[in-house]
Amino acid sequence: MTRIALKALTAAAFATVTIASLTSVAMAETLRDNWCSDVKIRFFAGGAEGDAFASIVYNGAVQAAKDTGAQVDYVFSGWSSEKMIQQLREAIGAAPNGIAMMGHPGNAAILPLAEEASAAGIKMMYQNVPVDEATAKFGGGYVGAQQKPQGKALGEEAIRRFGLKAGDVAIVMSDWSQLERAERELGTLEAFEAAGLKVVKLQSPEGLGTDPNTGIPVITAAITANPDVKLIAYPGGQPLGNAATYMQAAGKNAGDIINIGFDTSPQIVEAFKDGWVQLTSDQQPFLQGYMPILSLCQQVVYGLGAINVDTGAGFVTPENYGAVADLAKEGLR
Repeated sequence: MTRIALKALTAAAFATVTIASLTSVAMAETLRDNWCSDVKIRFFAGGAEGDAFASIVYNGAVQAAKDTGAQVDYVFSGWSSEKMIQQLREAIGAAPNGIAMMGHPGNAAILPLAEEASAAGIKMMYQNVPVDEATAKFGGGYVGAQQKPQGKALGEEAIRRFGLKAGDVAIVMSDWSQLERAERELGTLEAFEAAGLKVVKLQSPEGLGTDPNTGIPVITAAITANPDVKLIAYPGGQPLGNAATYMQAAGKNAGDIINIGFDTSPQIVEAFKDGWVQLTSDQQPFLQGYMPILSLCQQVVYGLGAINVDTGAGFVTPENYGAVADLAKEGLR
């Protein structure tokens, strides 16, 4: 090799090392801890402090705050849409950088406040119940299961798994006055009706999500009025986890009536173990806490677009509930 060629090779190698070194320095400067520490966020957990579902959502948000360094104020609403709207007004008035809002109040109630938040430069995310009109007009993302498809899938799985047939009686419970929120149970109801089942549409009592015992008189009365009922579909993890109480109040043994619904929790795990619950659709509430915080941080700090995540994860059954049992007991599933 000539001296000129050797010199050229050495220079090229030096240039490569220099570029690699500069790239490493740039990456080291870009990657940092507490990268969202200057961002203030209001986060809606939905229910009351400590309830089975809201606590998992809250745990996800707390983990995201720890991982990003975001300054997060947590809001609990007892699953009251009216309270959520008042709290959303207060959150906008506090002028945080971002708000992660439960979609339960629906598009009509949220739209004017979403417009106000947009005008104030406040980034929005929504969780648990989609509000497609609000996000289409004023931006934001959605983290949660797609309500109607999830409900329909639950109904179809129950028909297949339990051999339900035309003429069988099923009770489907929901707060039917909350249009967007009730889409999930409506999907289950329509799946049953399409298969020829006789469906009893049962109205949830006020406060069921916070205190599932309020459902005892309503559910026992429905069972008494429909003594040949084969299945009850519940509107969330709180009442589903209370299935044993409802059945015992109605004088039923485990397995006499098929109990299905949504979510996982320590109570639901125990109900699977003891034979009171036969099927649930998992919507991974931990993600519904974690991802909105992450997305708001990314929007504010890095100018990235809003995240949209379908958290519907499939079904938990008597055969596989053990895989999530320990995590459920930790308040993570």
